[in-house]
Amino acid sequence: MTVLIWKQAVLRLNSSGTICGRYYFNGRNIFIDAACSTSMATLKASPCFRNFHIGRACFIHYDHNWTSKKNYSSGTSSGDNSENNISSQKHTSVTDGQGINTNSNTNNVDNCSSATTTTDSSSIEKLPRRVLKRLQKQGISETEFLSRLNASNQATYDTVSAASFTGGKEQLEDMLKNLSTEPHQLSETDSFPSDVKRYKQWQSRQAAVAEEQKIAPSTTSVILFPGQGSQFVGMGKKLLDYPGVRDMYEEASSILGYNLLNLCLRGPKSELDKTVHCQPAVVITSLAAIEKCREEHPNAVEKCVTAAGFSAGEYAALVFSGVMSFPDAVKLLKVRAEAMQKASEQVGSGMMSVFLAHDSDLTGAIKMAKEYCIQRRNIDIPVCTVANYLFPECKILAGHEEALEFIATNAKEFNILRTKRLLVSGAFHTSLMESAVKPLQRALDNMKLGSPKIPVYSNVTSQPYHVKSNYSHMLSQQLVKPVKWEQIMHVIYTRKQGEEFPNTYEVGPGKQMGTLLKQINLQAYKQFYNVDV
Repeated sequence: MTVLIWKQAVLRLNSSGTICGRYYFNGRNIFIDAACSTSMATLKASPCFRNFHIGRACFIHYDHNWTSKKNYSSGTSSGDNSENNISSQKHTSVTDGQGINTNSNTNNVDNCSSATTTTDSSSIEKLPRRVLKRLQKQGISETEFLSRLNASNQATYDTVSAASFTGGKEQLEDMLKNLSTEPHQLSETDSFPSDVKRYKQWQSRQAAVAEEQKIAPSTTSVILFPGQGSQFVGMGKKLLDYPGVRDMYEEASSILGYNLLNLCLRGPKSELDKTVHCQPAVVITSLAAIEKCREEHPNAVEKCVTAAGFSAGEYAALVFSGVMSFPDAVKLLKVRAEAMQKASEQVGSGMMSVFLAHDSDLTGAIKMAKEYCIQRRNIDIPVCTVANYLFPECKILAGHEEALEFIATNAKEFNILRTKRLLVSGAFHTSLMESAVKPLQRALDNMKLGSPKIPVYSNVTSQPYHVKSNYSHMLSQQLVKPVKWEQIMHVIYTRKQGEEFPNTYEVGPGKQMGTLLKQINLQAYKQFYNVDV
């Protein structure tokens, strides 16, 4: 008789590999399956059998046919004489009959323990290559796999149906899948701390998913914050009557060194449009608008599940989610705006929107513009690239003035429908801003940043920040990387057909975020609201 252990089951096989008995071990008792024995009985596990089950020989390798076995006798392994070997040992706790020998004395127990610890390891076959490949794809080594299985065998289980153990190959595949996705076989009493931690993390994720399923999307909200370019003289006027708004402008003014509220309300426009002024102005006005939104749309703030901000607006989203404090955000914006303004003055550069048709050759236009700069304008390393992804038919290019000029002049040759220059001081979100990265990163390194209370999407990756995100690196890289706004909108609003959309609020000056959302996802735009400032 041969014993094969898999999960919490002990399968008894005869010499031909046929299952002739099946036992289940739940940590204390052995259950004899009615399907494999003449009667159902519950027997206390003898110390000998317990040692055999939980000891070093807890799992026996198998071949492709699920019939390769390890024969447990007094330290020997034999294929043809398995029944004789195991039944001839007086200390063996498993007999070749339909029951378990519970008459073992103390000496027998000791002998059995020694038998299980002195088995010939050379006779244990390796996992099938097919299984090893699957483990490798999942990043699990053979040793780790066996260790996990040993750990799961030590957990406490209820009696399982005999039908669940038919078809060993299919069960193995299920086990592999479970180990990689749903570790429901793990117990908090497992001897591997990493397994326990993984199990608890899985439980938390499952609880979060279950909670999300209970919440109707139409009762939640998404808050979007605009960026540079949305400013206008007079913004903030409709916010002054709400609690704390004037204090916010005064606190910001003391950090910036000029009267921000006066600049927002009265201008002049030429001063407000400067990078050093408009970035703090837009972000602080957006955060002030949250107070209006809190009064007029309380559920928009309380039920907010996601936030995102365009370029500088990302700082407003991070303040709103609790990652950084309001004073720290103002300090960072001051450093950011001044560094970007200084970088802009080093070389003639700018930004330009391009409107595309289905057959527009934007890639070809950018390539030709760079060649033109090298050959005709003697620019060694010309810069011309997509700086903002707005929606499928519209992108923002940024780079050297000469490159943008070339594309605007030759737009028809590349089937570009229309171009429009933006009133900004430089080629933001390109390598021409490289000199601004270090000052901002130094400022970020000195700031105390927390974890987001709600997901905030990064302009650089189009994915939400997480607990271990390197904000210093991500926010400083934002200066030289394109804003992936179109991608962020797809991630937030992609739904299956028939699913509801959350309410979306644009909080800040202008209505650009709503315009972009309408172009990207019309169904989501139907639940869009603008908080007028």
